[in-house]
Amino acid sequence: MNAQTSFFGQPQPHFNGSDYIPVLDQRRLTGQLHEIKSLMSDGKWRTLGEVESATGYPQASISAQLRNMRKVRFGSHTIEKQRRTAGQWEYKLL
Repeated sequence: MNAQTSFFGQPQPHFNGSDYIPVLDQRRLTGQLHEIKSLMSDGKWRTLGEVESATGYPQASISAQLRNMRKVRFGSHTIEKQRRTAGQWEYKLL
């Protein structure tokens, strides 16, 4: 595995941010992204709490990865959002 290829055999996504350190964060964030995308690929509506229960990742990380999936460099995926109840949102990957 080289610096340009993930353990999934695909090019690694380009993460960034003031606290991002590639050697410490790239593998973890790539794994999160792929696992959340895999779960959401069935097109079912899920709250952040439901994704957390299924993956074990914190809701803040899940929310960030859903935002990442919308970005061009992460595939320009369509993530729909709707209110499930007062104060609770659910998300679906198309």
